[in-house]
Amino acid sequence: MADIRLSQLIAPPFHDVHRDVLLGGNSEYLLKGGRGSGKSSYISLEIVSGLLRDDQANAIVYRKVGETLRGSVYEQIAWAVEMLGLQRWFRFRLSPLEIEIPSSGQRIAFNGSDDPKKSKGIKLRRGYWRFLWFEEASDFRGMDELRTIKASIVRGSGEKAATFMSYNPPQSMNNWINAEALVPTDGRLVHHSTYEQVPHEWLGADFIRDAEALRARDEMRWRWMYGGEATGTGGAVFGNLRLECIPESEHNRFDRLLYGLDFGYAVDPDALVKLHYERRTRTLYVLDEYCKAQVPLARLIEAAGQMCGRAPITCDSADPLIIAELRRAGLGAIGAKKGPMSVEHGIRWLRELDAIVIDPVRCPNSAREFSGYEFRQDKYGNFMEAYPDANNHTIDAARYAVESISTARVAKVISRSGLGI
Repeated sequence: MADIRLSQLIAPPFHDVHRDVLLGGNSEYLLKGGRGSGKSSYISLEIVSGLLRDDQANAIVYRKVGETLRGSVYEQIAWAVEMLGLQRWFRFRLSPLEIEIPSSGQRIAFNGSDDPKKSKGIKLRRGYWRFLWFEEASDFRGMDELRTIKASIVRGSGEKAATFMSYNPPQSMNNWINAEALVPTDGRLVHHSTYEQVPHEWLGADFIRDAEALRARDEMRWRWMYGGEATGTGGAVFGNLRLECIPESEHNRFDRLLYGLDFGYAVDPDALVKLHYERRTRTLYVLDEYCKAQVPLARLIEAAGQMCGRAPITCDSADPLIIAELRRAGLGAIGAKKGPMSVEHGIRWLRELDAIVIDPVRCPNSAREFSGYEFRQDKYGNFMEAYPDANNHTIDAARYAVESISTARVAKVISRSGLGI
């Protein structure tokens, strides 16, 4: 093997990821970033070097459409083999599309998920599937599709298998993979990289010039294409949203606590949120949540008791029977007043705050729903002044929680105008 240092080929932002893979720190790696961020180059180098470290290891690479494999990930793996100076150790085939090490029988297979039967029929002559790579993971239908493929491939591989999911974040936070990246998951490392962290000589002067020209011309588009940010489509309802961890020391100072509960029906979840409103800075903090579907009432009562104690909980008044059950259990459940235009008023009040701060670790569902909530679009793609009634359970719970504050302001305005009593 050529005397080439892997650390000199892997871009600096991936050194820690590489160490984590070597130590078996995680089983899933969600690698997102903009153009030229080095994620695909890193994964291809990790796979090729990983096969050399373990003569029982094999790898399989997926893209949504099989026809795109040869011109993308197949060439990417071939590049990694060449960069490591290992061409004579590997054999390249086009039918079936695969790369193998003849001396050991190890192979790197390439599959499209457009034919689900292919995953079930894959067999190995020896060893196990050490690496599974979903390139352009955002092109797949959702996490369930990836899990189905993963279950078929890594079964029997034990804790050694590592799954990579690489993608450029879609613009809309409504996209499933942007939401998935916000959900803390045991055994998963989420990593973000950009071309600015990669040695510029690797990318070339033309690439850097084009990127910087776009930054000067249209920074928002640059942030999406090159910064790898889910900048949104321009229709985000909550432009005042901040997703950041709230340290325990901060939790201890919050004393204006508010609780809201939206009841779930059928497959919709019950959503209970704990908030703090800071009037001086006009900032709402989302501190904790309980969000689960199809839970027994006894379990909901238990969760509400643990989070809220006997404090008032403003609930969805559409189900007075459940509110009565909560009160019988000793909880401070009260029904929201609602009324005409209450949804529009509540969301507008939330939108006009200086900031809504959500801890995405404690409150992944709130982070996903608030960040992905966008105005409806007509058939031409134009945004309408209408709020969608979907994927908004924690938002409704927050509306109920702040009702006493948001409606108090309306009452004060009406009274001052001479219309009140």
